[in-house]
Amino acid sequence: MLTITGLDDSRFADGILLLDSGRLAAIDATRLTTTTPWTDGPHEFTGVRLAALTDFLGLSDGVLVAQALNDYSVEIPVSEAVPDGAIIAYAIDGLPMPVRSRGPLWVIYPFDQNPDYRSEVTYTRSIWQMNRLEVRP
Repeated sequence: MLTITGLDDSRFADGILLLDSGRLAAIDATRLTTTTPWTDGPHEFTGVRLAALTDFLGLSDGVLVAQALNDYSVEIPVSEAVPDGAIIAYAIDGLPMPVRSRGPLWVIYPFDQNPDYRSEVTYTRSIWQMNRLEVRP
C-alpha cells in the first residue's frame, strides 16, 4: 500500500519500508472528520497522523516527496507533520478507499478545524492515490 524509501538504512533494510493498512494502523489509527474541496459534505477519514509516521520513522527534518499512482508528486516538509495536522487516510466513512475513489491513500488536512489549511499550497499537498513516500534531506 505505501512504500517509503530514503530511510536510515541502519534502522530499515536498504532504507525501505513497506506498510499495508494494518501496519499503518499499528503506528497510529486516528479519525478526522472534515469537508474537502473535492467531496460533498463532511466525511470521516481514518488514517495515520503524519506526525506519528515521521516520529515512527525517526524524522525531524527534510522533505517527504509524496507520489501517486499516476506519478504526480508533491513535496511535504517534515516540519509540517504536527500533532493536529494532516493524516494519511486509508479509509473514508469506515471503508477502504478504492483507487477510483482517490485511494489507496489520501493526505487529508483538518480543513474544517484550522482555516490556515484552506490554501492553495495545502490543497496541492492533499495528494490522493498516493502509494509512495521518498524521504529527502
